[in-house]
Amino acid sequence: MTSTSSEQRPFQVTDLGTLAVLAWSGEHPEDEKDMPFLLAYSLGDTEGGPEATAEAMRRLLGDAGLPIGGPLLDGARNPSLPVSLLVEGDHAVVNMPHLNAQCVAPPEWLAAVKQRGHAYFMATTRAWPDAKPGEPVSEERLSEFAGAEETMLSAAHCLLPARSLR
Repeated sequence: MTSTSSEQRPFQVTDLGTLAVLAWSGEHPEDEKDMPFLLAYSLGDTEGGPEATAEAMRRLLGDAGLPIGGPLLDGARNPSLPVSLLVEGDHAVVNMPHLNAQCVAPPEWLAAVKQRGHAYFMATTRAWPDAKPGEPVSEERLSEFAGAEETMLSAAHCLLPARSLR
């Protein structure tokens, strides 16, 4: 008799492919002040392509307790949330189970996070293969991807209090 195992194999960070984090700020419609945003996404560059990286992102976010397409979680009100933000110098570092990801943050992002004390973090399962780390992304391309319904619905959303080493 042949049987199949329903057990999932252990999570492997390499299944995410190249994971990128992008920082930007923009006016928040509720208060007309700049909001610092962080977007985490995969380039979809694993052997299984975007479908495999999407599954890996779903597992990563699930392990972190971040619901995809769910409500906006507030890290300040959920101290047990295993996702945190460290701002040091001009870098934003997101720490979560299985990985730490960082990016260089522009001065306007740093000013906005200093004013607000938190950043809006969005981690999407949708791959963005043409937005490679270290290469500039135009405001138009960012808006098209980050603001797309498909991206928003396939993402976890949370406010992360900004911490520093000082």
